[in-house]
Amino acid sequence: MKKALITGITGQDGSYLAELLLSKGYEVTGIIRRSSSFNTERLENIYQDPHVPSYRLRLVYGDLDDGGALTRTLRQVQPDEIYNLGAQSHVRVSFDAPEYTVSTVAMGTLRLLEAIRETGTKTRFYQASSSEMFGAAKPPQDENTPFMPQSPYACGKVFAHQLCQNYRNAYGLFIACGILFNHESPRRGIPFVTRKVTRAVARIKHGLDKKLYLGNLDARRDWGFAGDYVEAMWRMLQQDTPDDFVIATGESHSIRDLLDVAFGAAGLDWHQYVEIDPRYLRPTEVDHLEGNPTKARRVLGWEPKVRFKQLIEMMVRDDEEDIRSSLAGRAPRD
Repeated sequence: MKKALITGITGQDGSYLAELLLSKGYEVTGIIRRSSSFNTERLENIYQDPHVPSYRLRLVYGDLDDGGALTRTLRQVQPDEIYNLGAQSHVRVSFDAPEYTVSTVAMGTLRLLEAIRETGTKTRFYQASSSEMFGAAKPPQDENTPFMPQSPYACGKVFAHQLCQNYRNAYGLFIACGILFNHESPRRGIPFVTRKVTRAVARIKHGLDKKLYLGNLDARRDWGFAGDYVEAMWRMLQQDTPDDFVIATGESHSIRDLLDVAFGAAGLDWHQYVEIDPRYLRPTEVDHLEGNPTKARRVLGWEPKVRFKQLIEMMVRDDEEDIRSSLAGRAPRD
């Protein structure tokens, strides 16, 4: 039985990845931060009672800011594969909390790599790199496009990405970096723009809200489904040689396109409900991200299954169902 360790397991990607690995027979250990409240809602459908001898989903306390805890976890788990998904990943928030963001994104990766070296763990390592590293670079972006980061988050990701390349070359570690473009799902956090929009559509539809406030409506992104993208992560660690891959759909859409599809799915005209709030504008904007996934298609045999319109309509349906459940007296999903 293979063992996998996931940082950020309680997030969108971590939960989908844990499901995938469990379905493939892995024993999965997830690192979670200690909190006074539970933050494991996304894992509820795969929760396993730890009192059952054969349970394969284990959660341990730790933090990317705590190198000692990471080292102890590696010695205890001895994972065959490590997926480093943990981060403060909200780009706009990274301008307000740059030190914390860079500590988790950049230095957290360094601490984890050093824990691997210190313990001598024989493992394969996946690094969650980001399309935000390309920033102002002209689209379409691929593995050879120069990085032009436009936020503290993106700068931290560039550091972590290049550090992984350095450790791969210097120490012979099996490290694969997935440069993932925007990927969404019904599990996406509410502050992120796609979920912010689909959640607002559901609330407006049911009379709970009257307005949705957004920033730059002209920004274009390459949006895919997170459930598809975790498959690419796993495939990267099954290769004979570690490498870096852009994971994307190869299409881009504007925020206006997002609004057209999301509000249209509920039979609404977004022009009647959306207003601009300058507080949601970034100090330095990223205008257009569109990935070229040719290498991933050729080497990994990976293709996105869920396209943009299907993805957004899926998210609207899920949020509408959540609102209906809430209005019916059942506990809503976060």
